[in-house]
Amino acid sequence: MTLKSTASSLAALGHETRLTIFRLLIKAGDDGLIVGDIAEHLGAAPSTLAHHLKALVDAGLVIQERKGRQISNRVDYDAMRATLDFLTSECCVGVALSTKSAA
Repeated sequence: MTLKSTASSLAALGHETRLTIFRLLIKAGDDGLIVGDIAEHLGAAPSTLAHHLKALVDAGLVIQERKGRQISNRVDYDAMRATLDFLTSECCVGVALSTKSAA
């Protein structure tokens, strides 16, 4: 995971509706949900959800698969873990600041 891809993931999750969708898809597990099911859970219009899902897909956090006439949406758990791993990879290793780097 790079700084740029992590920033993209976090930006996508930085919107309340997208974060709600993402958490709902996590609950749904590997089966995922179709847009209509997401709309029913959130009480939102499918067209609005399509916009937010596109942002999550573009960030690499959600995978869409066609199932007949419907599109199933599910979390890319590898991408989710990579984002979390990037954020925590240097946890508690300490930081040494010099007067030069603090300025």
